[in-house]
Amino acid sequence: MTQQITSLINSGALFVANHSGGKDSMACLEALLSAGIPKANIIVVHASLGAMEWAGALEKAQEHAEHHGLQFFVAQASKSLFDMVERKFQRDPSVVSWPTAAQRQCTSDLKRDPIATLVRRYASANGYQVIVNCLGIRGQESTARKLRPAFSVNNRETNSKRQVFEWLPIHDMLIDEVWAVIAKSGVARHYAYDLGNERLSCVYCIMGSANDCRNGYKHNPELFSQYVALERKTGYTMHQSKKSLVEIVFGVAQPDALAA
Repeated sequence: MTQQITSLINSGALFVANHSGGKDSMACLEALLSAGIPKANIIVVHASLGAMEWAGALEKAQEHAEHHGLQFFVAQASKSLFDMVERKFQRDPSVVSWPTAAQRQCTSDLKRDPIATLVRRYASANGYQVIVNCLGIRGQESTARKLRPAFSVNNRETNSKRQVFEWLPIHDMLIDEVWAVIAKSGVARHYAYDLGNERLSCVYCIMGSANDCRNGYKHNPELFSQYVALERKTGYTMHQSKKSLVEIVFGVAQPDALAA
């Protein structure tokens, strides 16, 4: 833990634990508690993605927060992923309708911005002028994440009324360490991991592995059909690989079972 974090703890800053219900979010929250941050200065926030996320993700985040006696909040966007895709398609069918790895509107519009709005209101109502936004992002996951600073100023949210920082408490943590932390937490991991998932959040993520997409189909076939229908309507694929979800799951563009 850096001297900057120690100073922020001692100054009484508000620490916001972003919690998807997944393993890295769980490890992140445990790291905050291990850092000695008073529980009164921690809030846990889950950005609800509705039907797009694994059932029980919100409840897992809430369970984890309540297990430690922490305040829990749910941030909700005014639109869904499907709403976003439909509106973009209607505005201009020549433009890719789905979020991409370079333009992750699903993250910004459905997670980051609703959480930021909720946190601003909470901070204002409770007299906090310094906020530390904490994310369960690990460098082991990708080159981009490895290069991301573990601590930085959030220039987007910082202004004359408040200072906002971003902290990645588990940036250097390896996957085995994550599971070890969760095993000691007193809260079981989300059941999707026991079904074979590698990551947790959206059932079908634009950056999800083929394994997780297949697992999503196995356990959420109705949602799969909705994604496929919207891919076909827009003429664009939802996955960063530019393969259709059908091709990712079945290995062919149009299996007999899903032929139009």
